Amino acid sequence: MDINSLWIDYSKTKDKEIKKKLIGNYVELVRIIAGRMYNFYGTKVEYDDLIGYGVLGLIDSIDKFDITKDIKFETYAQIRIKGAIIDNIRKLDWIPRSLRKKSKDIQIAISTLENRLGRSPSNAEIAEEMGIEEGNLDLILSDMSTFNMSSLEEMIYSVGDYFTKSEALDSPEDVYEKSEIVKILEKSIEILNKSEKLVITLYYYEELTYKEIGEVMELSESRISQIHSKAILKLKNNLMKQGIDNYS
Repeated sequence: MDINSLWIDYSKTKDKEIKKKLIGNYVELVRIIAGRMYNFYGTKVEYDDLIGYGVLGLIDSIDKFDITKDIKFETYAQIRIKGAIIDNIRKLDWIPRSLRKKSKDIQIAISTLENRLGRSPSNAEIAEEMGIEEGNLDLILSDMSTFNMSSLEEMIYSVGDYFTKSEALDSPEDVYEKSEIVKILEKSIEILNKSEKLVITLYYYEELTYKEIGEVMELSESRISQIHSKAILKLKNNLMKQGIDNYS
């Protein structure tokens, strides 16, 4: 029986045996997503745990997927799988409160300076605004690397989850709202400087590691992590200004 037939039968019967076949068919998607996230969370969580969290997301996807909607299951499931992994990692709460506070302080400093200067601030300007040495700012940005590792994915997950939960995506209002949010995400990335955009592109779209990005840009892994952290904070600020803040 092909996958389309399985989906049709499952949508009608909710048969447990068919559900097992669907899970088996898509479990490789969980392994791919968990494997990529393990590259960065490996010191904090076991690979098998990520697989477990991801499978929960896959099962949730199968339970809630509507075959009448004009969306591929793989696209829908990736959002749910990543969301389940992110949610469960958050519950571990291994990020120190002090680091969360420092991240928020930098985010506020960037927002303040952007409003004052009308442009993106340099690291030296951010450090001065915060009353710390630039070297200390670099250290904080490096420490924030793992903290911010999945931040853009969380933003996309939050927006994507909104889309998939909508009861009337085909209405003109929903189509317009979806297109506007996508435009905001695109414009938010465009405000980044050349190095920040390149890091975001290589990490999230080309799926390169920090080491590989460093080789491409001829920079250290530490420097790449700093650029990534600063880019994420700038994106958060811009999205919050546009009213998209459910990811925080």
